[in-house]
Amino acid sequence: MSVLVGKKAPHFEATAVINGEEMDEKFSLKQYIGNKYVLLFFYPKDFTFVCPTELHAFQSRIEDFRERGVELVAVSTDTEQSHWGWLQLDKDHGGIKGITYPLVADTNKTIAHNYDVLTGDYFYDEEGMLQADGELVAYRGLFLIDKEGVVRHQVVNDLPLGRNVDEAMRMVDALQFFEEKGEVCPANWEKGKSGMNASHEGVAEYLAAN
Repeated sequence: MSVLVGKKAPHFEATAVINGEEMDEKFSLKQYIGNKYVLLFFYPKDFTFVCPTELHAFQSRIEDFRERGVELVAVSTDTEQSHWGWLQLDKDHGGIKGITYPLVADTNKTIAHNYDVLTGDYFYDEEGMLQADGELVAYRGLFLIDKEGVVRHQVVNDLPLGRNVDEAMRMVDALQFFEEKGEVCPANWEKGKSGMNASHEGVAEYLAAN
């Protein structure tokens, strides 16, 4: 598994469904560079079970993210038509109607591959035929990208394990606290708590006080 933290987020251009219904055939993250943070997260499949719980959980906090200058972007290996169809289905029927952030269609699986969250392996057999070992969908990868387009945090969950939106928010707050104050965030730091100076004296003072 590649570690992208500290590196430029891989560029992509793909079709996305915006605001639950509009198709943007040339969606990319470039529109946010220099202006917004991005929380880019992958999910395995449309019309599944854990995935809608995550999508709705992120949607429920979208204004909190936007107050912090963060845009949400979701990606799966489904088609844009599949995204659109799922967006028309009500929540009480397992759908994701009401999701307004972009859903990117990674139909050729290159985005998931470049972020190294694609499950399974593909190879050519002795007859030159393309084969796949396991289903090629995305793990539950999440990437916090700063305004310069650099990945500052990543986490990847296996398919059965849903993510914690509060933890994603905490990481946004921690990054912005560091950028503003120049202080680092110790274990279990939360917004409103003090940070510490990145020095032996700073650590000693923090540990003594806590």
